[in-house]
Amino acid sequence: MAKTAKLDLYKKHKDEYAARRKPALVDIKRASYLTIAGTGGPSTDTFKAAFGAIYGSAFTIKMSEKLAGRDYAVCKLEALWWGTEKHPDFWTRPRDEWNWKIIIRTPDFITQKHLKNAIKTLIEKGKGADTEKVALEKIHEGRCVQMLHVGPYDREGETMAQMAAFVEEQGLSFHGLHHEIYLSDPRRVKPERLRTILRMPVK
Repeated sequence: MAKTAKLDLYKKHKDEYAARRKPALVDIKRASYLTIAGTGGPSTDTFKAAFGAIYGSAFTIKMSEKLAGRDYAVCKLEALWWGTEKHPDFWTRPRDEWNWKIIIRTPDFITQKHLKNAIKTLIEKGKGADTEKVALEKIHEGRCVQMLHVGPYDREGETMAQMAAFVEEQGLSFHGLHHEIYLSDPRRVKPERLRTILRMPVK
């Protein structure tokens, strides 16, 4: 019996993840994501626990599907970030005011039942209550501007300024949540070499 090719969502939807060091418009279709939300900076225990919970769920579901003969690659970590209504530029505010939703893109054939079974398995293994906070939802961003940011996360404001100027030139405006797609692992890559796709919905 021929081996089924592993599904890679980044290759399948490569147009949505193409990003250079210049702003460009892209159309992002409706997609399925595992998600978990919280408040505070990325160095908080809350964020770290959420990180572990969503990755644990993602890989538990993936292994279950692989055993069933349907294999796919777990996507890279992504996150939506926002501040208060008064301060949408969250990075200019104290970190305890930051809001986030960690997300991992997931094949459309993954259902709520898959997630429920994964959560049950992880809890039985003593993986913590945060696992129960993981959800499966559809996100549709539509038309967006995105750009590749190379360097430390705390210098993303410079890249966002270029994106904002581009959006104004196009006669558009930002409309939605700041979206980051982490192409590099900060535990293994020096800050100046980190590669992150920045995305913002526009109207």
